[in-house]
Amino acid sequence: MKPFNIADFTISQEGRTFIIAELSANHGGRLDIALETVSAAKRTGADAIKLQTYTADTITLDVKNDYFKINKGTLWDGKYLHELYQEAAMPWEWHQAIFARAKEEGLICFSSPFDPTAVDLLETLDVPAYKIASPEITDIQLIELVASKGKPVIISTGMATLEDIELAVDTCKKAGNDKVALLKCTSAYPTPLEEVNLLTLPAIQEKFQCQVGLSDHTLGSIIAGAAVALGAKVVEKHFILNKSVGGPDVNFSLTPEEFEHLVKTIRDIEMALGTVNFDLTESTIKTRSFCRSLFVSEDVKEGETLSPKNIRSVRPGQGLHPKHLHEALGKTFNRSYSKGTPLDSSMFE
Repeated sequence: MKPFNIADFTISQEGRTFIIAELSANHGGRLDIALETVSAAKRTGADAIKLQTYTADTITLDVKNDYFKINKGTLWDGKYLHELYQEAAMPWEWHQAIFARAKEEGLICFSSPFDPTAVDLLETLDVPAYKIASPEITDIQLIELVASKGKPVIISTGMATLEDIELAVDTCKKAGNDKVALLKCTSAYPTPLEEVNLLTLPAIQEKFQCQVGLSDHTLGSIIAGAAVALGAKVVEKHFILNKSVGGPDVNFSLTPEEFEHLVKTIRDIEMALGTVNFDLTESTIKTRSFCRSLFVSEDVKEGETLSPKNIRSVRPGQGLHPKHLHEALGKTFNRSYSKGTPLDSSMFE
């Protein structure tokens, strides 16, 4: 899996997980909330803040018929697409201030564009990477345009068939861009645990030979942590300053305290994963003395035969290895020994 950089962060199999706080619609229609959300994300330990760059008119049509009415058992049922996106969209004139705040905080900032005009805007801000949202994985012209910019492309697969993923990856490669990360995603908000299917992660990595991650819409942080244990090097989670901000994404967004717990969980798991290593660690070397070994189990005299009665495999581990028990049995002690003496090969003949 080829590593690549997003700004100064290297995404690789050996490196840390790239943790993205998704701002999305969690701005409450106020720039000051959006800016404070960026600063709060930095305090949680997130590596990046991600925006969504669209207007209601660049993502759908202002039409109120059944085609454009949401009725799929979602949090937004009953609304028309245009009114939902009007509520959720972040004003484009905010982008410069948000990118500037992220830079001040030392936080990577990038976005999901939803049409070519959004790409044009983000290019003026020197965006370091692009995210393709799950519904846009079939927008091959958008993927082609984004990939042509030569920057890393993170693609969510929440609404994708295998053929959709193959076409999206091939489109990036044909544009000369192999800096691709695929995010396992389930486009259900929030996602039921039985629909997560995390075991797909290693299969995606094997098939496409690229970096993989998780765009997580479950509640809490346990699923993101499990994804990291399975090889995810990118984790994206919706982030909100506080639940009172409201908005379309509030029910599956993490507060700063929850996101900080997510970051700690991931970093702890990374530490615990370590490397493939069969050597004893410093801690286990100390406790190895509690392993079993052969000891004299009752007082014996010189010339007495070693038997299961007078030598036993017991804790601690200062005596002869138990694998030598059968070769020791039947031999004779070369002098007297007291009960509790560690057995050594020099003690019998």
